[in-house]
Order: sequence, then C-alpha cells, then structure tokens
Amino acid sequence: MNSEIHLVVLPVFLVIGLGFSLKRTGLVKSDFLFDLNRLIYYIALPALLFYKIATSDFSSNFNGSLLAGLIVSILVVFFLTYGYGKLRKYPPVVHGAFCQGAFRGNLAYIGLAIIYNAYGEGGFAIAGILLGFLVPVMNFFSVIALILPQRKENYELGTMFWVQQIASNPLIVASFVGIVWSFLGIPLPEVADRAFGILTGMSLPLALIAIGASFSFRKLRGDLVLAALAASIKIIILPLLAAVLLVLLGVRGQDLAIGVILAGTPTATAAYIMAQQLKSDAELSGAIIMLSTLFSLATYTVALYLLQLFEVNFPLS
Repeated sequence: MNSEIHLVVLPVFLVIGLGFSLKRTGLVKSDFLFDLNRLIYYIALPALLFYKIATSDFSSNFNGSLLAGLIVSILVVFFLTYGYGKLRKYPPVVHGAFCQGAFRGNLAYIGLAIIYNAYGEGGFAIAGILLGFLVPVMNFFSVIALILPQRKENYELGTMFWVQQIASNPLIVASFVGIVWSFLGIPLPEVADRAFGILTGMSLPLALIAIGASFSFRKLRGDLVLAALAASIKIIILPLLAAVLLVLLGVRGQDLAIGVILAGTPTATAAYIMAQQLKSDAELSGAIIMLSTLFSLATYTVALYLLQLFEVNFPLS
C-alpha cells in the first residue's frame, strides 16, 4: 500500500499505543486519567474546535451535501440496527447498547486526528464545522437508542432534557459558537489568537493518549459476537454507505475523503458512559468500543487506499 497512507494512519495509532503503554507501566494512574479526560473534554478539545472553526471561512468550508450525506447514513444505520435488534428480540439493555455502538463514532478524538494528519488546517476546519452539526445528532439518537427499548417511565424527555443534553456538552457548545463566530466574520484578537495557538497544540495528542490509556482488555466481556457485529457495522458498513450516498450527492475529492473518515470512526468512548447513565448494557458498549478501535487501524488503511485509487490524495500538511 502507498506509504502516504501509513503516514496518515500509523502516527495516530502509535500515539494511542503510547497512551496504552503509559498506563501499563504505571506512569499514568487511574486518578490522573480521570482528570486528564476532564481536561480534554471540557477545555482542550472545545478550545481546539472553537479556534479552528472561528478562524476559518464558513462559506468556503461548509458543504451542505457532505453534511446531509453523513446525517442520512447515520440515520439509516440507526433505523436498520434498531429494527434488527427488535427482530432478534434482544433484551432491552442489549438492544440499546448494540444500536448505539453501531452508529456513534469517535469524531472528535480519532476522526479529527486522522483528518488533521491527512489534510492539515483546511481539512480540520471542514471537519470541525461538520462536528458542530453531527455531534448533536449523534447525542440525540444515542439517547433514543438507549431509552426507547426500555421505555422507562422515569425518563423525562421534555424540552428541558434536550436543552440540558446540548448545553452540557462542551464540544457542541464550542462548535456552535465557532460556527457563529466564523459565519459573522468576527476577527479574533491577536493576543487571544496566540493564546489559543499554544493551548490547542496539546488537544489531539492528549486525546489520543487518553484513548490508549483507557484501553483495558477486561472490557472484552459479554457477547463478543454481537459486539463484533456492531463494530463491523460501525467501521465497515457505515463508511461504505456514507461513501455511496456522498458520491450520489456529488461530493468528490477532499470532502468525500473527510466524509468517509468521519463515518468510519470507531465507536465513541462516550457510548460506554451514556450506556451506564441510562442503565443499558455498558459491558457490551465497552466491548464494541474496544473491537472497533482496534480494527479501525486496518479498516482506515483500506478505506484510504481505496480513496487514493479514486485519486483522492493526501497533502500531509
């Protein structure tokens, strides 16, 4: 395979491997990892998203067809996996975890890292704007996937519930503010620009290290066959479906590659947390996350190779 592909994919997974090694050798402790994840989730990644989106040209970086293709592909997988789980009569807690694991991708941590490695600032700006729309969609349908099979009366799904889901997610808030800032063309003061430049340099490396440090083979428990099915849907079927839809919508070149990379992200680590909070099968969610992340090294390599066959090259900025 082309060496450029390895330069895009391997560095990302080597940093994830570094995080895994740091945890195994005891240089990163569980307490520190908890604080590190909070720092990344509440400060580092929101700052990165806001900064890269706010300082980009919204009109030239927003592609409505690309966004539409990704949303439709996510919804198709949601409905298909939810219907499949209902047809197979999975227990409610298993049903929700399976469905969520098949469509909720790790866009912010792994997706952005690979896109930045392949396409630099320009690709990152496009992906960041997409995240401002995709993250709320994924959050909404994740909650639906986990709650609907259980139909518990104690779940309040009124307006305030959804406002809280959005307002309490720093990635959504940062992306939204960045989109508005970019759309209005507000200049960022030079002092703030330099400060953000320093702060955001740590975001993606720390996020990848945190993913690796969070790995535990003890999470590979429960129904591994079902976990493998959900993982396969997430990292193989979803990106293939997205690619077909995007081509039909006329999306080509770099935008097509960005769409495939985002669609092919492994299951988000947040899926485990949400499964716990909404009393679903967190064990199954953990197994789906582990399997999809481990095998995404191979699926990303194949996907990027196929994209290069269609002359979508990587400037490696």
